[in-house]
Amino acid sequence: MAALHARTVETLKKHQPAISSVWLTDLEARGALRNIKEDDVKLQTRDFLHALVSGLENGESLNVSSSNWDEARLFLEKLSNSRALLGHDSHQTANFIFSLKGPLFEALQREYETDPASLATQLLQVSELLDALGLHTIRTFQKSREAVIKRQQEELLELSTPVVKLWDGVLALPMIGTLDSQRTQVVMESLLQRIVDTGSEIAIIDITGVPTVDTLVAQHLLKTVTAIRLMGADCIISGVRPQIAQTIVHLGLDLQGVVTKANLADALALALRRLGVTVSKAV
Repeated sequence: MAALHARTVETLKKHQPAISSVWLTDLEARGALRNIKEDDVKLQTRDFLHALVSGLENGESLNVSSSNWDEARLFLEKLSNSRALLGHDSHQTANFIFSLKGPLFEALQREYETDPASLATQLLQVSELLDALGLHTIRTFQKSREAVIKRQQEELLELSTPVVKLWDGVLALPMIGTLDSQRTQVVMESLLQRIVDTGSEIAIIDITGVPTVDTLVAQHLLKTVTAIRLMGADCIISGVRPQIAQTIVHLGLDLQGVVTKANLADALALALRRLGVTVSKAV
């Protein structure tokens, strides 16, 4: 991609305030200011124009991967991350760059109004440059969005696996939803850490909220039970409903050595007996 004429670069540099003003108006008309303060967008348009002109002045390359575009790329990466956190989509984020074409084209048309051949060449170069910057913005936005989604999934996993202290020395982990490899890892880490922190002797895993138990789920449960025993604690699985019991038998799953109870109340009663605790009704 050939370099822009020095005349073009000077035009963009000279008319930055006017270009920024028209650009901001266009962004507002497109609804791109949603959830963003107008003053923040003004600052962003000004900073990006400065980065754009700086990139053109500091090197002849229009390849946005070259070093002279470091400032512009960094700006767009920060912009993409902030828009992802605000819940904007990739279309809205990319429009921040693509909507700049109109104001830039108007400025160049006035500058090259008597030289249509040069105007066509410069418009094409500017358009390709902004397209490349826009694509970089979209790629960065997607990475930022994926990071946000991954973090949210991890937070939901943590929220869906709360470790509850039922009694001194007794912990309970109520499971809700499907138990997969990733969730099993979170469960084990959370539960084992709580066993260490509280010095508990018994952990109850309640699977009342687990819709189905298959071979894979059973394997995950057994891994968790094994890890608990290696920590010197006992484990009780509660919430084994008739349907789950039939499924376990039908699949021929080996749960020998694993204590199971029909509900959490029975599991807690067993845990208390093992601790030598007797609970009676007040007279």
